[in-house]
Amino acid sequence: MRDLSEIRAEINEIDDELIKLFRRRMDCAKDVGIYKKANDIPVLNRQRENEILDEVQSKGGEYGSAARLLFTNIMELSRALQYNIVCRESTLRSEITSAREMPPTDGITVAYQGIKGANSYEAAQRLFPDAVLSSHKTFEDVFGAVDAGDATFGILPVENSTAGSVSAVYDLILKHRFYIVGAFDMRIEHCLGALRQSELADIEYVWSHPQALSQCEGYIESHGFIPVSKANTAIAARDVAKEKRLNVAAICTPEAAKEYGLQILDTGLQDDPYNTTRFIVISKQLFISPDANKISLCFFLPHVKGSLYDLLCRFNSLGLNLTKIESRPAKGRDFEYLFYLDFTGSVYSENVIDLLSQLSEEIPEFSFLGNYRE
Repeated sequence: MRDLSEIRAEINEIDDELIKLFRRRMDCAKDVGIYKKANDIPVLNRQRENEILDEVQSKGGEYGSAARLLFTNIMELSRALQYNIVCRESTLRSEITSAREMPPTDGITVAYQGIKGANSYEAAQRLFPDAVLSSHKTFEDVFGAVDAGDATFGILPVENSTAGSVSAVYDLILKHRFYIVGAFDMRIEHCLGALRQSELADIEYVWSHPQALSQCEGYIESHGFIPVSKANTAIAARDVAKEKRLNVAAICTPEAAKEYGLQILDTGLQDDPYNTTRFIVISKQLFISPDANKISLCFFLPHVKGSLYDLLCRFNSLGLNLTKIESRPAKGRDFEYLFYLDFTGSVYSENVIDLLSQLSEEIPEFSFLGNYRE
């Protein structure tokens, strides 16, 4: 048996040789990029890459799969280098560099889903205290108001720390591809609002938005309440006040209970005391602030082995931190998906804008959704 120090010494020698060979290979990749640019040849040649990877796996013997993985990463890095040469002046780069900072918001119209007292209403108030707030019945209506120019911005909930993603909103993001120009995390406090004549022992039904019902699932089960879905927490409070049923209460915010004249029978209903909802601000125009720290993308990936891994390799090679990845079924395509992705970063970093330019040229249905401050 060889001594460990002897084995490590040999590994160091091999690593030194690998580094030299890797640098030679990347120099060759650079020359290929220069040639492709001069001859107007696309960077990606998936057929050639797959042929090489099949051969590598065959030659790798018992380490064939590991060899394929290693060369997949090398090819991703080589391709990224070539994109920086071939696609230096991409359409997306021009779009990003021409983006303006957020304009003054006093007097502008901001659309939100629900009615006064809803969580979206409160989030809109906090983000845009000097704006005109415009109420809309559905999430789709918020997108419609922004699309028609009736509102400059729209504010929408996308994720809750307890109940997870608001799938309907992600579907609309992927459908409309509007820009995301801001985000806001808001602590959500739920209370039990009922008629002033009601007592806690009278309550049999609780009305609220499905997300709120999910956030308070433990509380609802412990009291034996029957949950009933409503379009919005504030709408639930309003309807309890209108229908005047002693055995019904709304799970809503304390502000909504006060707004619609309900008494608060109990507070802190949420299962997680740190219950938080993330809201985004959508716009038809791209605005990027100098302190932007979160980037959102959406794109289509074919149902091919390794396609998602290949993409994530690009982010990992730059040390970028992915904070969210959401897949939604692509309509009209069996078992194929559109992806929504968030990562921390700024387009003012050359590495980041280079990566985005590369992805916009390579990936089908790619959309840069924005770079904003969370």
